[in-house]
Amino acid sequence: MTSGDLPPLAAVRICYENLTGSCVKTPYSPGPRLLLCAVFGLGAVLAVCGNLLVMISILHFKRLHSPANFLLAFLAGADFLVGVTVMPFSMVRSMESCWYFGQTYCTLHSCFEGSFCYASIYHLCFISLDRYIAITDPLVYPTRFTASVSGLCIAFSWLLSVVYTFSLLGTGANEAGLEDLVSALTCVGGCQIAVNQSRVLVNFLLFFIPTLVMIMVYSKIFLIAKQQARNIERMSNETARSSDSYKDRVAKRERKAAKTLGFAVTAFLISWLPYFIDSVIDAFLGFVTPTYMYEILVWVAYYNSAMNPLIYAFFYPWFRKAIKLIVTGKLLRENSSTINLYSG
Repeated sequence: MTSGDLPPLAAVRICYENLTGSCVKTPYSPGPRLLLCAVFGLGAVLAVCGNLLVMISILHFKRLHSPANFLLAFLAGADFLVGVTVMPFSMVRSMESCWYFGQTYCTLHSCFEGSFCYASIYHLCFISLDRYIAITDPLVYPTRFTASVSGLCIAFSWLLSVVYTFSLLGTGANEAGLEDLVSALTCVGGCQIAVNQSRVLVNFLLFFIPTLVMIMVYSKIFLIAKQQARNIERMSNETARSSDSYKDRVAKRERKAAKTLGFAVTAFLISWLPYFIDSVIDAFLGFVTPTYMYEILVWVAYYNSAMNPLIYAFFYPWFRKAIKLIVTGKLLRENSSTINLYSG
């Protein structure tokens, strides 16, 4: 190839024109760029607004103050923070193939991403255990899963997630043994976080163990719910005592809540499992995942933060009523916090 065959240097676009060692910039053409902007932007807006509505609903309306709903509120908090601190910056990175927010926030961005993911899965795990207790013994449940127990579950979820993720990425322990690779990948305008094989296995176990617990618990829940449904059907033509009738109504409500949260768990697994599997494969095969595939997996995972409020809106009548009160401004009326969202 002669020098005349070489592409002109000006044809190569870089993130920072005036800096040496800048990353190569490969932005999308206007059509795909507009589509990606709409998809990414919609996810961020849904994650922020939807989860904010969940938190406001549970924290404002007193009838929604329950240990189980507090878990839901803090789960929504994790998803809300993904929409605020992670998705907007990832949106720019995905569309521009450049990181314009500095190396310090690159590390923080990855810490936030990991912390809120783990916080979500441990909240979901505790919620599944809460539903199991509610289904198996609905009359004793209020004395077993109290506000203090819920608080301990919330504190454990956040402390484990934040302390582990920040200690891993903040100290650089994730890059141990990968110094040459990290040095080769480092350029101005890039934000690549490499995780070595031992740490990626720990990451996967922290994801897999609560996932396994949830699968086992929900399997038992649906078996029990199926048995309860048969029992209620068998007793439908018989005269039941009032206490039995009350127990059946409570059990029916708890089964519906368990079904709703079962959808939330399934959505979480569909969103995050491919990402975690790829991270393990990538670490052992030398980080061979193409950039575009990585971005797809990441955004599928991010979209989980936008899905939970949609699930609640579809299955929870009280959430739909709360949204209506909030958007119509009735939330600002005196004594609005005492409205019973469970009625009619």
